[in-house]
Amino acid sequence: MRVRRNPTTSLLVAAACAFLFALCAAPGARAQAGAAPAQAPAAAAPNPANVEVHLLHVQGNVWMLVGAGGNITVQVGDDGVLVVDAGVAGSTDKVWAAIRSLSDKPLRFIINTHMHADHTGGNEALAKLGSTIAGGNVVGDIGASAGNQATVMAAQEVLDRMSAPDGNRPPAPQGSWPTETYTTAERKLFFNGEGVRLIHEPAAHTDGDTIVYFGRSDVISAGDIFVTNGYPIVDIAHGGNIQGVIAGLNRIIDIAIPADEQEGGTMIIPGHGRLCDVADVVWYQEMVTIIRDRIQDMINRGMTLEQVKAAHPTLDYDPRYGKTTGFWTTDMFVEAVYKSLSPKKDSAGQ
Repeated sequence: MRVRRNPTTSLLVAAACAFLFALCAAPGARAQAGAAPAQAPAAAAPNPANVEVHLLHVQGNVWMLVGAGGNITVQVGDDGVLVVDAGVAGSTDKVWAAIRSLSDKPLRFIINTHMHADHTGGNEALAKLGSTIAGGNVVGDIGASAGNQATVMAAQEVLDRMSAPDGNRPPAPQGSWPTETYTTAERKLFFNGEGVRLIHEPAAHTDGDTIVYFGRSDVISAGDIFVTNGYPIVDIAHGGNIQGVIAGLNRIIDIAIPADEQEGGTMIIPGHGRLCDVADVVWYQEMVTIIRDRIQDMINRGMTLEQVKAAHPTLDYDPRYGKTTGFWTTDMFVEAVYKSLSPKKDSAGQ
C-alpha cells in the first residue's frame, strides 16, 4: 500500500533543498573546465545480435516488450495488433516472435512516439510483416503498397525530421518513414475494442513527441518524455525543451487515474526503464521541476553555464539518475536545461 505524501512536508523539504543549493551556487563558483557540450542523442542502441526481448502483461489488451532498444507497447485483440515504437534495426525477428506468441492476428498499426532510431529503426522490417485495410481513392506510390504493410503513424514532425538530412547524416531510409501523420493536437483511433488517443507534445523530448493512451486498458505509452533510468533527454537540436518535458509529464499525470491509497490505477510504460504507475511520474516530475527552478534561479543571478555546472544543481538526485559517462551525462542534461531556459545565450552565458 502506498502511503500518501503530506503536501506540507513535501514543500518544506523542497524549500530546504533549494536553500542549501542557493548557498553553494554563488555566482563566483569555480567554472568546470573542459565540459563537453550537449549533443542531440538517441539512447545507445543495443547490438541486435545480443538482443533478448521479454514480454510483460500490463493490463487489459496491452503488453510491454523490453530489450530491443526503446520499450515497445503491444496491444492485441480481435482487430489485430497495434504496436507503439518498433525498436532498433536488426531486432525485428525477435520482436515479431514475441508478438506472435501473443496473437496470430495481422499487424495493423505502428505508432512512433518520436524520431530516434532506438524507437524507429525497426519500422521498415516490422511494417512489412503487417497489412493495412485500405479503402477509397488510394493512388500512386501509396496506393501500390497501401495494403501490403502496416500503417506507420506519427506526428508530422517525425516525418519531417526523418526525411531530411541531419547535419552530416543522411535522411533515415525511406522505408522507415511514417506513412500516415497527424498535425492536430490529437489523433484518435478505435481499435481492439478501445479508444486510442495519440497526443502531440510539442517541444518536449523532441518536437514530434506522441503520448499514446489506451482508454479501456488504462495504459499510457509515454515515449522518451518519461524514462526511469536517468535524467530527461532534452534533444534541443531536434526541437526539445525542458519546459515541454515538464508539460508532457503534467499531461501524463492529468490523464492518469491513480488507485486510491495503493499501487496501480493507470499504468505508464516509459520510453526506457521499468513499468510505472502515476506516483512514479509524479516523483519524476517533481524532481525535474525542482532542478529546472534551481537552474532558472542561477540564470536570473547572472551565472554562466560553467558556473551552473560547477554548482551541481542536480547533486541530491545524482545517486539515482546521474551519469558521468555514456550517451547522456548529467552535465549534458544541465546544459540542455540551461539552454532551454536561456535560448538567446550561448554556452558561455553571453
